[in-house]
Amino acid sequence: MKIGQSVDIHRLVENRKLILAGVKIPYSLGLLGHSDADALSHAIAEAIIGALSLGDLGRHFPDDDKKNQDRCSLEILKEVYLLMDSLGYKIGNIDSLIMIEEPKMAPYIALMIDNIAESLNCSTNVVNVKATRGEGLGFVGEKKGVVALATVLLKGKEDD
Repeated sequence: MKIGQSVDIHRLVENRKLILAGVKIPYSLGLLGHSDADALSHAIAEAIIGALSLGDLGRHFPDDDKKNQDRCSLEILKEVYLLMDSLGYKIGNIDSLIMIEEPKMAPYIALMIDNIAESLNCSTNVVNVKATRGEGLGFVGEKKGVVALATVLLKGKEDD
């Protein structure tokens, strides 16, 4: 077994979409970034890369590479799955957290879990997504940014 963890932070700005785990969430602000800035997908992908001891997300998907411009982060997650699979691992479980003041995430979490599970070729019952607010404190509470945290457990495919 291997464990990885990661955090991803993106600024909330006007004229961008708010996309988390591939779900387009109606809101007046969106996430700033080179790709679609999907902080949750980025945190999960980087946690997997970390569990595999292969560096970080930027090493594999650099922001100065034009092919990553406005790229759907679920595609990145699918590429990370292929890397993980080629090394003989599969998802044991994922626990993740979105820190965002608004909008409320509850209506979108089931779809987020479906998207993550599909991208990583795993069951939805091993993917957990939670959300919390900043309660008006810090950049999250002031609606200036979003933080996503992820912890993953990888199991060897032969461990079934």
